[in-house]
Amino acid sequence: MTVAILTDSAASLPPEAVEACRVTVVPLHLLADGRYIKDGETAYDEVVDRIAADPKSVTTSAPSPGEFLAAMEAVDADGLAIVTVASHMSATYKAAWSASSLCSRPVRVIDSGTAAGAQGLVVLAAAEAAAAGAGLDAVEARALEVAERVELVAAVHGIEHLTRSGRVPGLAGWAGKRLGLHPLFAFRPGGKVVTLRPAQSRSAALERLLTRWRRSRPKGPAVLRVAAVHAEAPAEAEALLARVSAEVPPALGFIGQFSPVMVTHTGPGLIGIAWWWEGTSA
Repeated sequence: MTVAILTDSAASLPPEAVEACRVTVVPLHLLADGRYIKDGETAYDEVVDRIAADPKSVTTSAPSPGEFLAAMEAVDADGLAIVTVASHMSATYKAAWSASSLCSRPVRVIDSGTAAGAQGLVVLAAAEAAAAGAGLDAVEARALEVAERVELVAAVHGIEHLTRSGRVPGLAGWAGKRLGLHPLFAFRPGGKVVTLRPAQSRSAALERLLTRWRRSRPKGPAVLRVAAVHAEAPAEAEALLARVSAEVPPALGFIGQFSPVMVTHTGPGLIGIAWWWEGTSA
């Protein structure tokens, strides 16, 4: 049985990985000036400028069930596995599930419980299993296994974007700007999102990311798969991935650039690490 892998653009997979692993990516949407724009069809600078002028002028939405169904029908495979961004963050999972009921072939819709590079690592694990000849049940099981192990920590570049978008009270935003705070957050295994103690500088934030990754390393032998993710901060992402790789050469490593839809939520400058360890029950 051949299994095709589909995901959404929140996975932040680099084009070369999408092509090499034969992954179909269904784009999320931006809504600006009353029109829907598919993720990736507008420039980052345009999105960032719009957000800076009025954060509420740009909103995002999930792909429609029809878009998922069209993507599913275009794929040549006996079965389909769809790995989506966390269902508690987006209606994407629900749209994919609705489309799956209309497909003539067997489909599994898998909630990654995460986003960005962490979601991308789940997608690539599923694609690796499918390429090795695993059946649909085994591909789904592999994706769920990795979704329970993958972690993501990230730092937002300052608090100004969160303040303008109304995600923190104005007073907290003012204090954050005065103190130069850099908010940190984490997706833990199982999809739990936690806010971490903010860092007082960009360099301190990057060190905190590395420290959390180091602390997760198992005591016994384990294989690392890792992604450095960023929103318009490619040099920092490359440096971060290089530092991780120098300590533990990964079996898989990539840089995941946020799409315009993701930048809408985080603002430019986000930097993070996603990873999971294989070969241990930890």
